Amino acid sequence: QVQLVESGGGLVQAGGSLRLSCTASARTFSTYAMGWFRQAPGKEREFVAAIRWSGGSTYYADSVKGRFTMSRDDAKNTVYLQMNSLKSEDTAVYYCAAGRFGGVPGPSRKYDYWGQGTQVTVSS
Repeated sequence: QVQLVESGGGLVQAGGSLRLSCTASARTFSTYAMGWFRQAPGKEREFVAAIRWSGGSTYYADSVKGRFTMSRDDAKNTVYLQMNSLKSEDTAVYYCAAGRFGGVPGPSRKYDYWGQGTQVTVSS
């Protein structure tokens, strides 16, 4: 029922910034929690950030705290991930996801819908 499309990936120098966007098809977008995950080649998918339903709280992995900021615009059915002070270790395919659940937002199994991903490459 929900389709997600990521955009905004690309190549950036270490220390630079990039903003990812994810647009959803759901009419009830504001009722979904949204998450960002990433996966590097040969590695497991890992949690990056999440935001609860409209007016809810944000959560971040320790590795990105202070550098990444997640936000949502329910009028546009879109969530964003502002990435600053990028490091080479941030290189990965970034995926957005949507779900309705309680508790901690980190586990990927809690999300029912996934985008196709957008590549982020940080050069040094």
